[in-house]
Amino acid sequence: MAAIKPFKALRPIEKSAYNVASVPYDVVSYEEAKLFAEGNPISFIRVTRSEIELGKDTDPYSQLVYQKAKENLQRLTSQVPLIVDETEHFYLYRLIMDERTQVGIAATFSVDDYDNNIILKHENTRKVKEDDRTNHIITTGAQTGPVFLTYISVKTIDKIVDDTIINTKPIYDFTSTDRIRHTVWILPNSYNQTIVEEIAKVKKLYIADGHHRAASASRVRKIKQDLSSAHTGKEEYNFFLAVLFPANQLKILPYNRIVSDLNRKTKEDFLNEISEKFSIERTNASQPSERKNFGMYLDGDWYTLKARDSILASNALSKSVAETLDVSILQDFLLNPILGINDPKTNKRIDFVGGIRGTEELEKLVDSGKAAVAFSLYPVSLDDLMNISNGGEIMPPKSTWFEPKLRDGLLVHLI
Repeated sequence: MAAIKPFKALRPIEKSAYNVASVPYDVVSYEEAKLFAEGNPISFIRVTRSEIELGKDTDPYSQLVYQKAKENLQRLTSQVPLIVDETEHFYLYRLIMDERTQVGIAATFSVDDYDNNIILKHENTRKVKEDDRTNHIITTGAQTGPVFLTYISVKTIDKIVDDTIINTKPIYDFTSTDRIRHTVWILPNSYNQTIVEEIAKVKKLYIADGHHRAASASRVRKIKQDLSSAHTGKEEYNFFLAVLFPANQLKILPYNRIVSDLNRKTKEDFLNEISEKFSIERTNASQPSERKNFGMYLDGDWYTLKARDSILASNALSKSVAETLDVSILQDFLLNPILGINDPKTNKRIDFVGGIRGTEELEKLVDSGKAAVAFSLYPVSLDDLMNISNGGEIMPPKSTWFEPKLRDGLLVHLI
């Protein structure tokens, strides 16, 4: 059974919400983060990516950066101001993008549930990224951005959400520069017990996005617990901030790949080697229309690659759901054996481009010479994600891209 708990959010006053809210810390480069904050002294990205105020030569993982984040959080709390709600609440967070709506409950969730696999993962985390957010949480005393959770929807909760939207005035309602509408409500406390009881009946929750934030919350709890002689398990550091969305409202975009060179092969040799495992057809389509198909942009042309029967036959024998994913097929039969990308987590010749940037970004990177070849993929399904999580499996790195993204700074959890 899963645990959910209301909390006292640190949040901006209504008139400042638009300017405070920022993109997640991990979806923008240093340059993009700096540009996002330009001309906006109260952007929350100055807390989550405080190195932008210290110069590009600053080590982003230095204690100086985390101390600056703490100072900026204190400054925003004073200047915006940021307020702390007097009582614990659940909150609703609605996102509308391209006429598609998803509504989740913002709350805190049990670190024990994360550690004990009631909240399931589908990605490995990198220690350097865990260290970063762990140090950020410890220094600022706050979880500054939510984990993105999903679950099989519950009718009783769906009705509570609908009733709240109809009958309650939102505390925030604005459209960000990327044309995504963000609306937040405080859920009436009369619903709190029902929500707690209904979520307690749910066997599993799933991390859709935010694996490093969740892992860091677990590490912070261990640090705090070890330092406390009076640990009870009820302290705020035993819980982490997340927004829980019904799975039937979500959409996964592909996570595309670019490779910097052809592994010392000519274009002709490269295509010949690919043709042994994939059929190749020049096309005007940049995005595959079905599974087991891939788009490839090379030397100004798009190609459709279709896995040959020999690949599909061997793949069908796999007992692992993760090994049958398109990202695994591309990795196992092309990127590794032909392009020499044996470990996409560490190989610096490969990079990943979120689907929200479109295939035009792939063309731009190849045409500019920053990459030699690009691959577009068919998106992973929610069923795949849940089946892999249920089986205790791990997806290949950079398999899923969820859009729209939650904004940091609207709801902060103080620990």
